Amino acid sequence: MIKKYSIFTSFAIAGMILSACGSPATTKNNPSEQINLTPADRFDLSHWKITLPVDEDGDRKVDGVSAENILTFSHPNFFYLDNAGGMVFVAPNNGALTENTNNTRSELRYMLRGENKKIRTSDAGNNFAIRGHKKANQFGAIGGRMDATLKVDHVARNTNEPNRKSAYSTVIGQIHAVKFKDSTKGLLYGNEPLKIIYKKWPDHDTGSVLWAYERNLAKEDPNRTDIVYPVWGNMRTNSESPGVDGVALGEEFSYTVNVHENTMYLTFESPSKPIAKFEINLADNIDANGEVDQLDNPSGYIADSLYFKAGVYNQCSAKSKAKPSKVICHGTGDWDIDKANGNYAQVTFTKLNVGKSTAP
Repeated sequence: MIKKYSIFTSFAIAGMILSACGSPATTKNNPSEQINLTPADRFDLSHWKITLPVDEDGDRKVDGVSAENILTFSHPNFFYLDNAGGMVFVAPNNGALTENTNNTRSELRYMLRGENKKIRTSDAGNNFAIRGHKKANQFGAIGGRMDATLKVDHVARNTNEPNRKSAYSTVIGQIHAVKFKDSTKGLLYGNEPLKIIYKKWPDHDTGSVLWAYERNLAKEDPNRTDIVYPVWGNMRTNSESPGVDGVALGEEFSYTVNVHENTMYLTFESPSKPIAKFEINLADNIDANGEVDQLDNPSGYIADSLYFKAGVYNQCSAKSKAKPSKVICHGTGDWDIDKANGNYAQVTFTKLNVGKSTAP
C-alpha cells in the first residue's frame, strides 16, 4: 500500500532502535532466488518510511510508503533489491516532487516511533534532539548514529548549466530538522545540519565525496547557505578531475554519522582512501575547522527536532537562476527514455544501520 504525502517533512519511541541492517546476500551467485524479494527481506526497515519520485494515482502528490507497509514493498524502477542483495534507490531528473524542492528523491526517513501512529511524525517522540535542547528528555532519543556502506552507480549526465554546483550530483545521506508552521512547537526553518554529497562530472573517471552543513537561518536570510567540506576529491565548483583522490562510480565506501551529546562526528572510510574524520558542535556557531562563523545561528541546531535520511536525492534539477521558470537538467518524465539518456541518479546500499549514539 502506498501512502500519499504532499510534503515529506517531520515525526517518535524512547531510545534509538536498531534500524536497517543489510547483511551480505546469500544469493549473490543465484539471482533467480531474488525473485519476489523486497528490500525489507535483506534490511531491517521497520523504522523507515520512504518517499518515491512517482505519483501513480495522479492526485498531484508524491507517493510514500509507511514503516508498516514498507516491509513488503518494492518498486521495479526506483526502490528494489539487485541480484547481489543490495538495496537500490533511483531518482530520475523529472518525476513527482515533494513541496519546496525541484529535485526528485527515492529516500528513506527514519521513524523512531516505528508503527506507533499514536505518535505523530513531527512529535518529539519520533525525532531526536541534541543534549543542549531544553526539552531533550522528551524526545525519542538524544543523538543517534547512522552507519552506511554504499556505492553510487550513476549521477545525471546532462545539464543546461554544467558549472552549477548542484549539477552531476546527488545527496546520499542527511540529517534534517523538522519544519514547524507554528513557532510555539519549534523552529520554523527545517534546515539540514548534514548532507552527504557525491558529484562526478561526465568526462571524469572519478567523482568527489563531500559533506555540507547548512547555516540554521530563516529561508529569507541571504546567509542561509551550505558550508561544504570535501572528503575525497574536489569542491563541487572545481571542474578538474579528482583523479586517484576521487571515488569512481560503483566503488564502495562507508560513512558513519554519530551525533553524541551536542557534537556530530563524521567518519568516512574506503578500501582505497585514507579515513577522513570531522566533527562539529551542533549547539553553537563554530564550524568544522574550529572557526567561529559569525553568519550562522549562535545556537546552531540546539532547538531543533532532528531525523536521519538515506537513499538518493537527485540534485540535478535545481531551478535555473538565469531562467527561474526552468530547471537546469534534462528529463522527459518517461522513465525508459530518461534512463537511456542517463538523466537519473542511482545509489546501492549494502549496509544501513541506525542506533544509539556512541561516545567518541
